[in-house]
Amino acid sequence: MRGGLEDTICAIATPMGEGGIGIVRLSGPQSLIAASQVVRLRSGRPLTSVASHRLYLADLVIPAADKRNERSLDHDRTQAAGLLDEALVVYMKAPRSFTAEDVVEIQSHGGALVLELICKVCVESGARMAEPGEFTKRAFLNGRLDLSQAEAVLDTIRATSTAGLHIAQRHLRGELTREVDQARSSLLTVLAHVEAGIDFVDEDIAFLQRDELVRIVKEAYAVVQKLEATAQEGRILREGARVVILGRPNVGKSSLLNRLLREDRAIVTAIPGTTRDVIEESIDLHGVMIRLIDTAGLRDTDDLVEREGIKRTRAAQGEADLLLVVLDGTVPLTSDDRDLLEAVNDRKHLVLLNKSDLPQTLATEAALTGHLTYAISATTGLGVERMKSALRAQLVSGGFEGAESVTVTNVRHRDALRRAGESLDQALESVQGGMAGELVSIDVRAAADALGEITGTITTDEILAQIFSEFCIGK
Repeated sequence: MRGGLEDTICAIATPMGEGGIGIVRLSGPQSLIAASQVVRLRSGRPLTSVASHRLYLADLVIPAADKRNERSLDHDRTQAAGLLDEALVVYMKAPRSFTAEDVVEIQSHGGALVLELICKVCVESGARMAEPGEFTKRAFLNGRLDLSQAEAVLDTIRATSTAGLHIAQRHLRGELTREVDQARSSLLTVLAHVEAGIDFVDEDIAFLQRDELVRIVKEAYAVVQKLEATAQEGRILREGARVVILGRPNVGKSSLLNRLLREDRAIVTAIPGTTRDVIEESIDLHGVMIRLIDTAGLRDTDDLVEREGIKRTRAAQGEADLLLVVLDGTVPLTSDDRDLLEAVNDRKHLVLLNKSDLPQTLATEAALTGHLTYAISATTGLGVERMKSALRAQLVSGGFEGAESVTVTNVRHRDALRRAGESLDQALESVQGGMAGELVSIDVRAAADALGEITGTITTDEILAQIFSEFCIGK
């Protein structure tokens, strides 16, 4: 990002388009000066005289062209060339703001032109337009948030399920930070003793005994393993689960999609091969976002278009978190059915015997042994609710998202935990094998640094640029 904390930045903080309310946010040392050029309090007082954290009614104006660059603190000295809107204005004095800097928010009507003109005047008065995520980056740089909390702001904005939102809020309130900091602090204590033992090997000074060192490292290792173990289900709660519906043509895959969506999203006919492309839709399944992917029927075909659809089906199958294998329960298994059952054996999946409202022939089929099997009717809905409960249970452990323990949802955090775990495993081997303190300290420091990456204690400009580039402009 260009510039530094000495700059005053501004941006539209509400979504693009028309709305009842639109907000322009300024942050930085010149926030009041820049805002004073466009804000006229109805009370007649200068903006610089207002109390912090109170709303004031104001008119918004375009200052006269020959006065815009004076940047006066006294709005009475700046003539108005035109009236923009009326607004509510709030000043938040540092450090009691989101960025821990002086912040002014101008809350006008949500027309795009009004908001753009407010920003234009503020920029002409000394502010500059903020870059993506710059407000949250300033909150991090000013110590208002750590890096995991900053990422939780984005997770809150992007949450697609109640479970994902719940976890994001727990991270935002510092629960992950506390777990990580506690483990890292104990490792730094170990590191200090090990390195002191190296530096003062000839001195008569008592340092940590080997048993105590092993105990502390094992405790930190247990925390790392516990957090890393939550990462897979945590990712699903954060991003949603990819659930792919598989089966040969005309077994009812598209009918099942329509049943789960409660609308006729996919075309359903008696003609095999009707679905020739991947269709993706989402549902909220008791707080977990499920991305349902209907696919082309799997079979040998000479039709070039259908073959391309089957190719895409195979690709979707490889990327799925869970597979729904749909069989026609009214007819014996075909060779295509058996091949599919064998192909999904080592994947998380459910087998659905569709058309259960009709006489069944597959209930005692030996090839189904070992598969979680549910009889359903995509047409009538029979058995679908039971199947949905089983689907959720396969993706997320019972009570997982409501557990008191912290859940890891971010790929960056999972990678840092993996590296910390590998270093601690190596450190334990070195200690228990009686290796030199220098070797132990290298692994303990690597683990502590990996944990520090999660909260931003250890970071680089490249990491910060990557994280905050994912934010919207006004956040």
